[in-house]
Amino acid sequence: MLKIGITGGIGSGKTFICHILEKLGYPVFYSDMEAKKLMNENKHIIEKIKKLLGNKAYLKGILNKSFIAQKIFEIPTLRNELNAIVHPEVYLAFENWCNSQTCNLVFNESALLFETESYKRFDKTILITADISIKIERIKKRDLLDEIEIKRRMNSQLSDEIKLKLADFVIDNNGDKLVLTQLIKCIHELEFPIL
Repeated sequence: MLKIGITGGIGSGKTFICHILEKLGYPVFYSDMEAKKLMNENKHIIEKIKKLLGNKAYLKGILNKSFIAQKIFEIPTLRNELNAIVHPEVYLAFENWCNSQTCNLVFNESALLFETESYKRFDKTILITADISIKIERIKKRDLLDEIEIKRRMNSQLSDEIKLKLADFVIDNNGDKLVLTQLIKCIHELEFPIL
């Protein structure tokens, strides 16, 4: 079984690509969704987050995302400490999930694959790219955020230029190239590598 990491900056369309993979019959593990679930349900993680950020990290038992985002923005080192609490548990959940899969290719969607160096745990990586202007428009429509907040979030991630040097495969999701064709080419190379 090959474990493939899929990543891309906010607004690149990585979830869209993952949904196509699922339609093609490949299993996809959504790390970001799993992280949110664990942060809301895992008592061990909840206690550690409260210890790190204070009781305001949760409102009525639910993760207070705006408070956490503000704290991380004010004190950037907190991001790494928070990741150190959550990411090992997410990876353990992924490994357990892999044990129940029968496909020879499994995919893991993760926004911070390169930022956290978790890409090293995968056999190969796929980077989804798009121009900044396209990403901004997508995020405005999806999340109803203003451009200042979008750029702040973008700046907290590595640039595509850095990620391109680390990725094994790249899919251009600007809308001017067929995504399915690019994806099938990646899958073919993964299934039948040239020795």
